[in-house]
Amino acid sequence: MIEVDLLVKNARQLINPASDDRARGTAMNSLRVSDNAWLAAAGETISFIGTKEDFQRHCRLRPGGQVIDAGDFIALPGFVDPHSHLPFAGARQEEFRQKLQGVSYQEIAAAGGGIKSTVRATRGISAAELLSLCEQRLDLIMLAGTTTLESKSGYGLDHDTEIKQLEVIQALDSIHPVDLVPTFMGAHEIPEEFSAEPRHFLDYLLAEVLPEIKSRQLADFVDIFCEDGYFSLADADYYLEKSADAGFALKVHADEFSSNGAAAMAVNRKAVSAEHLIAISDRELEILCPSDTAAILLPGVSFFLRLGKYAPARRFIDGGAIVALGTDFNPGSSMVSSQLFIFHLGIFQLAMTIEEALNAVTINAAYAVGRQKQVGSLAPGKKMDLLLLDIPDYTYLGYHLGINPVHTVVKAGEVVVRNRRPVYRMENGSDE
Repeated sequence: MIEVDLLVKNARQLINPASDDRARGTAMNSLRVSDNAWLAAAGETISFIGTKEDFQRHCRLRPGGQVIDAGDFIALPGFVDPHSHLPFAGARQEEFRQKLQGVSYQEIAAAGGGIKSTVRATRGISAAELLSLCEQRLDLIMLAGTTTLESKSGYGLDHDTEIKQLEVIQALDSIHPVDLVPTFMGAHEIPEEFSAEPRHFLDYLLAEVLPEIKSRQLADFVDIFCEDGYFSLADADYYLEKSADAGFALKVHADEFSSNGAAAMAVNRKAVSAEHLIAISDRELEILCPSDTAAILLPGVSFFLRLGKYAPARRFIDGGAIVALGTDFNPGSSMVSSQLFIFHLGIFQLAMTIEEALNAVTINAAYAVGRQKQVGSLAPGKKMDLLLLDIPDYTYLGYHLGINPVHTVVKAGEVVVRNRRPVYRMENGSDE
């Protein structure tokens, strides 16, 4: 007899992605749908999925266990966001207003704005203040259904601030329900003091910052912005080789505004993901699609910057790539923190089907951060990360825009959002 702590019964529909590992090609256009499903967890972990009759035969609710009647809801895995820049300080709404009035990015940067202003703000804020700011953001992110979030540093560009950002991510991961996947992205921009010698800056990161990050286990991944005007293909390849030798898994900001071979380099370096890919070349697309490197598409950037161009999602899917969607939440190019909104952009701007977009924000997004064995689908042995949505069926999720149908969020077996309110801070887990 399986003893359980949490029972979710009578879910009108249980929606699972096509696979518990990854989905690619035509499989992305399929889901596993179960009606009147019962799910149960022991501690953090799913221990049962099946029918009422099977539950009654094989399971028993422990004394004091919790029961959720999900008869009015559909159930989904918690969303996974595989690309964000969560720990930043300062907002740039004034710059955004200027952009809407025709001021160029170059003019804003020349006046001291852009990423430089975010670096100054992030360097100037205390760790405690940054943590409080990010905790508030995480509440909003969780209310929109995200339960696992990749989070990059990169607004420090020096030892102390990069470490501070990663320490904040680590602290947040221990106090907030949303699981954070930390990525070191000190190679986000070239600081002014190294403007003439980008390779020297990378050597500084490799010698002065990366060893401490490794010894303190502050990051799982290393990322770099390989783009014209930032880090060259040769410099990025050098840095990624050294980072891999130091024991880090790799991610690459690739082909965002121009194609320079970064996506192909990501495949060659066996990176877990290549991210952005708006400007990917035909040749690189042919290399990336059959590989095991995930293609993380970030339509919020194209939408927010009004680029008029999006990553070629249909070509990636038709070519068999492992396609994931992410927010790229950051103050300059994608002030978008809702993975639910990105799901909608996938449908309306990337020409994805509802099924493809759901696979892209669940199991494929989990794969893109190396967490597919723990999250991204609802299966025995995985974390009980569950969303209950008050909509008629899963197709309605892509149909009705501008609402938040996430009624309940269960994270690692604990109810953390009930009736659209965070309740994890309440005593005894109750909002009474």
